[in-house]
Amino acid sequence: MNTVRLGRTNVEVSTVGLGTWAFGGPKKVNSRPVGWYGADAELAGTALARAAADGIDHWDTADVYGDGQAEELIGRVWGEVSRESVFLASKVGWSPGPYGHYYHPDLIRRQLERSLALLRTDYLDLYYFHHCDFGDHDEHLDAAVELFHRFRDEGKIRWVGLSDWKAEKILRYAPRIDPDVVQCYRNVVDDAYEPSGLKTWIDENDVGAVFFSPLKHGLLLGGYEGPVTFGEGDHRNALQDFRDLGLLVRLRGCRAELRRRFADHPQPILHGLLGALLADAPTGCVLVGLHRPEHVTEAAAAGQRLSPDDARWVRHLYRENGRPTQASWRSYQETGP
Repeated sequence: MNTVRLGRTNVEVSTVGLGTWAFGGPKKVNSRPVGWYGADAELAGTALARAAADGIDHWDTADVYGDGQAEELIGRVWGEVSRESVFLASKVGWSPGPYGHYYHPDLIRRQLERSLALLRTDYLDLYYFHHCDFGDHDEHLDAAVELFHRFRDEGKIRWVGLSDWKAEKILRYAPRIDPDVVQCYRNVVDDAYEPSGLKTWIDENDVGAVFFSPLKHGLLLGGYEGPVTFGEGDHRNALQDFRDLGLLVRLRGCRAELRRRFADHPQPILHGLLGALLADAPTGCVLVGLHRPEHVTEAAAAGQRLSPDDARWVRHLYRENGRPTQASWRSYQETGP
């Protein structure tokens, strides 16, 4: 497994990290699906052990993934897996609790203590603000940042992270929060990383970069032969792209092109889709949802940076054939944690 220095943390982590959103299973919030159908606790545990064995040592979770279910599953593997061998990240902020707004200090502290208990650990390597909504006038920002710094002083967290679906929002708040790591939505179709200016800020400040949904919820793998509907509580049911036959056909064509271009690689599809994102991110890595052991094995073979020419080729291929409709893009931004 290839590794990368995660910016000024100076920690070497696997270029492919393990995302655990799907560990939380199906879920709805106010009738809106925000989870994943098909989660299996036993398979998830096996996947975590396999990840550790295969060198995928960066694990990412959040307090709201299954209302703590994902964190609890991770907490069960210590003993079989050494806690110190894993760079462990979690997040807070998606749920406002009883306070009517995000990031109330009492809720943040309560959620951190719950996360530590479920994860069966005394500390988190990285703790994220899950999004950049700090009130209409940012009135909840300063107290939240101060509390994160206090957690760091107390030894409960090692580094501060900032996450959001929109690169532009991260860039707006990054100078004020000064995160050690940022996590943003990025794949070869939807990519505001460089145009937004976020890449420049990250490079200039030696900040770690983590890209989530690099496979666009699995859509870019090109494995769907026709429109698909998932089980109840799965956020993908709200995404129109999974029911767009023309798009699915084009993505199958992209899959075939990757197989031809990277025929010598054991995982040509993952190699192309992930490697293109790593190519311009010297402190960057990708998070892939790996809730089954066979997915871990496949992902562990990927994670190499593409050459500039290969990266340009992949981006051009998918931007010509895989762009979502405007309605689909809006639905992605509104989907879930």
